[in-house]
Amino acid sequence: MKILIKSGIVVTQYESRQADILVHNGLVSQIGDQLTGVAGIEEIIDASGKYIFPGGVDPHVHMHLPTPAGYSSDDFLSGSRAALAGGTTTMIDFVTPRRGQSLIEALEQRIAESSAALTNCYFHVSPVEWRSSTRLEIFDCVRRGIRSFKIYLAYKNTVGISDETIMKVMKAVSEAGAIVIAHCEMGDEIEEMRNEFAQEGLTSPFYHPLSRPPYTESNAVKSAIDMATQTGCPLYIVHVSSLESLSYIREAQQKGLPVYAETCPQYLLLDDSKYEGTFEQTAPFVLSPPLRKQSDQQALWSALADGTIQTVGTDHCPFMLSQKALGEDDFRKIPNGVGGVEHRLALLYTYGVLQKRITLNQFVKLTSTNAAEIFGLSPSKGTIAIGADADLVVWNPHAADIISSKTHHQHCDTNVFEGITTHGRPDYVLKGGNIIRNSPGFQQ
Repeated sequence: MKILIKSGIVVTQYESRQADILVHNGLVSQIGDQLTGVAGIEEIIDASGKYIFPGGVDPHVHMHLPTPAGYSSDDFLSGSRAALAGGTTTMIDFVTPRRGQSLIEALEQRIAESSAALTNCYFHVSPVEWRSSTRLEIFDCVRRGIRSFKIYLAYKNTVGISDETIMKVMKAVSEAGAIVIAHCEMGDEIEEMRNEFAQEGLTSPFYHPLSRPPYTESNAVKSAIDMATQTGCPLYIVHVSSLESLSYIREAQQKGLPVYAETCPQYLLLDDSKYEGTFEQTAPFVLSPPLRKQSDQQALWSALADGTIQTVGTDHCPFMLSQKALGEDDFRKIPNGVGGVEHRLALLYTYGVLQKRITLNQFVKLTSTNAAEIFGLSPSKGTIAIGADADLVVWNPHAADIISSKTHHQHCDTNVFEGITTHGRPDYVLKGGNIIRNSPGFQQ
């Protein structure tokens, strides 16, 4: 199929210029001024006065995640529909094996679970233990196209691993030519604080952030960087939320170490005042790391602007309020997670680009290019170039919306961004050269 997108402002990580784009057989075939005389065009999209972005790459989502409260409320179908509605065409989810299960078996199972996804879908793999076969399984995963392996410094009773095991994983991943992704929180210290609050009868969501203070993240960030340095392993730190963590990340980068960082819209736009109120008002905001102070928000925005943080993911993992209610009498039982895959581009465009905290080109890098490069998806994904996949977003900068759980596409009865106004939305989304119209009411 041939599609001509005319007169849009093409925005890449490098430049912004008005041009036409010819899409053919799922790829960007030509980019130029006033492309005319092309035979066989089946559809023309008028992008006058609009931006053309590469399709968003969200490097951090959890669809159909099993928890004691049931699966996260978005499966791969509903979650990918929400992603496309917001301009994200590629998601990277996670493979988390049971202890005793091989990484390969878990990967194959997760790939099957993702078959309903409407977006492109890739995976990070999480070793949750070290067995005699783990090193070879890591290499086998890399041969199958996996470029990243996630470790948890928290959650020691389930998916978290010891420092000794982390070192083994990092060494193997480094030798395999891949990258380690780290959830950085001091799990043992956090469990001690959580249990102390519970023993004192302090069990409301208000105590969730108090049980995970900023130093429990930043100390874990330092530890992960130290271990990565010792093993020569590239490191990507997910959902950075605190000012203190940024100092360690920036120091490592200034030393030339391959250390990358991600933050999420919730940490840029929401703060810990959200934990004040009734259970129904506060439980939707329980996630880990928790929301921080406004001073942390300001530091994160600065880190986006100066390149300390390379990506904005969402850590998309929503739950129904009825699922959150499992912890109504004990915040430790509230399933952690919020939604956001649908709103990532609009929020970063509105409160980043329009408020001049970042440029349009930085916006593209943060929402698409950098993640594609870090996780081995470029040059097919993450940019607009001849020969790249035709994953494209025609962005209407004049549109405005108010985020609401009544109108969003994610499968959840709450939305942590409820009532926030956004400016800009996709008029068209192309995935692999196929047009998905999703404005004003995307349906699949």
